[in-house]
Amino acid sequence: MSAAIDKQQVLEQARANNVKFVKLWFTDILGYLKSFAITIDELELSLEEGQGFDGSSIQGFARIDESDMVAMPDPTTFAVLPWRPQDGGAVARMFCDILLPDGSPYECDPRYVLKRNLQRAADLGYTFYVGPELEYFYFKTNDTNPLVLDQAGYFDMTPHDEAMDLRRETVIVLEQMGIGVEYSHHEVAPSQHEIDLRYTDGLSMADAAMTYRLVVKEVALRHGVYATFMPKPLFAENGSGMHTHQSLFRGEENAFFDPDDPLYLSDVARQYIAGLLTHAPEITLVTNQWVNSYKRLVPGYEAPVYLSWALRNRSDLIRVPAYKPGRAKAMRIEYRSPDPACNPYLAFAVMLAAGLEGIENQYECPPPCERNVYEMSPEEREELGIGSLPPDLLTAISVAEESKLLKKALGEEMHGKLIENKKIEWDRYRIQVTDWELKQYLPVL
Repeated sequence: MSAAIDKQQVLEQARANNVKFVKLWFTDILGYLKSFAITIDELELSLEEGQGFDGSSIQGFARIDESDMVAMPDPTTFAVLPWRPQDGGAVARMFCDILLPDGSPYECDPRYVLKRNLQRAADLGYTFYVGPELEYFYFKTNDTNPLVLDQAGYFDMTPHDEAMDLRRETVIVLEQMGIGVEYSHHEVAPSQHEIDLRYTDGLSMADAAMTYRLVVKEVALRHGVYATFMPKPLFAENGSGMHTHQSLFRGEENAFFDPDDPLYLSDVARQYIAGLLTHAPEITLVTNQWVNSYKRLVPGYEAPVYLSWALRNRSDLIRVPAYKPGRAKAMRIEYRSPDPACNPYLAFAVMLAAGLEGIENQYECPPPCERNVYEMSPEEREELGIGSLPPDLLTAISVAEESKLLKKALGEEMHGKLIENKKIEWDRYRIQVTDWELKQYLPVL
């Protein structure tokens, strides 16, 4: 994400940019970005020894007793924050790996979980590349009556408006931080937008996705607007997804590409697809982790709920973009169920784990679905063996709790803590009395 590749270069860049404070970033189990700042005088020692902090801040809802942890900055993630005031000195950031006091990795650090799964891929000879499409909304306020900024639709070219400037400024800030951007556009719902990041390796992309979410919000706040990655903030409108393009490479060769296959898909790609389809219900708790996530995963709003794959068809869980002659490196699959409020470290880890499970065990890939799955009857889907994703958070918890694949991908400790956190969330949700219930029942019961 930056030119910095070692500790000495970080120090040189800090001096060259007149950096006075460095924010050390890490992510908790639920995907919330955590941060604390050190002065420039502490930077050299922090690069050598890390910085101690209270580890209970990484636990999510399920807080534990105070415990010592060490945040070890990753020099390759050094970047100056363009939106911070430059008067009196600049502010930079670095992502951290979370260690125990003895220097060993903390098993419940999401960044470590992703690294472990990337190493599994590397041991098989693969590098995992990811290109997510994170959608979001702009609202005038962040209260319970969200007011949109526009009434535009998909790819609409509207007259000059505030949202266009917000997207433009966001792209500029991302590129200043070394994060590649492919394009940006208006999405389907009113005031819904998307900025697509240029694909890169899984760890760099997870760091970039966390940075992207913060930059979108920071730029919006500077203009008196609120940005949200909530999966389904508006009733009867499309929710926000994080369609995730992914591929495996062996060196410079795309392992998903086969010039002799009618669809240009290699056996590796088909086995990867089969792994994702087989284990999709189990990993949905990670890719769609909030109660609100399941308000998006319903038929009729371009959110896939059925376990099928197809070429080009956007109603299926997995889409294979059409191959363009001469662009073997662009061959990829697109997994369409994740939403942008997930923890990207864990989401990338479990998608990769499911795909690798298919490769290692040579899962048989079903034929692509040539019809619109939403238009099929339940009997037709059953006859074709097309299952569905969990319909709500409680079901997702139940499926994930019994999943051997998820325990393997996350590790036993992380798996247990995630389940505990999600049960707390469900319990908090199920005792609420909603406006819908009051309007539906109070006058008649």
